[in-house]
Amino acid sequence: MKVKELALDGIVRQNPALKLVLGTCSILALSNEAINGLGMGAAVTFVLICSNLVISILRNIIPDKVRIPAFILIIATFVTVVKMLLYYLGSKSAAIMGIYNAMGVFLPLIVVNCIILARAESFASHNTIGLSVMDGLFMGIGYTVALTLLGAVREILGNGSIFGVALWNFKIAFFTTPAGAFMTYGMFIALFTFVYDRIVRKQKLGGAKILKPKTTEV
Repeated sequence: MKVKELALDGIVRQNPALKLVLGTCSILALSNEAINGLGMGAAVTFVLICSNLVISILRNIIPDKVRIPAFILIIATFVTVVKMLLYYLGSKSAAIMGIYNAMGVFLPLIVVNCIILARAESFASHNTIGLSVMDGLFMGIGYTVALTLLGAVREILGNGSIFGVALWNFKIAFFTTPAGAFMTYGMFIALFTFVYDRIVRKQKLGGAKILKPKTTEV
């Protein structure tokens, strides 16, 4: 049951991108193509899982006065690992190098991504190793799904393609611009909120509590 609750929190009830609206800089910048969103989501998920794991292990050792600097140091270590790994794999594959180059400055900026630091502070530093790893996994999945879907919509409308594969010649260049990113992201949040609220209202009337808003136990 706990795993189910963590999955619902990470993917739906506390979705980092659509519910909590965290990490918006990378979301707006890297949602121009679905593959970029998928790559960024995978990198964030890796860092979330690994940092949550280490922070949970050290939660009773790190002094409260230096916990935030310690968390940032741990997160920065895994971001460096991701960057080096992507660069190495990119030297073997042009496709991965393309994703690496597309991420640009937003790859090292994962260090200060609010999603990762928030989960470290609110969850991993208070819970067991297993639950912290699962929390990082599902939060990462929620972020990745949202970013990839947003990138897919913008790529289809702006470039007439999906994952680099051409679909048609019809293009709306507006969706490839920063203004298009803001508008599309806003529409995603509005649609997600509308559907979520309707489901919660319906479940309240029926006595169900599956998507009822809740705060993750710590």
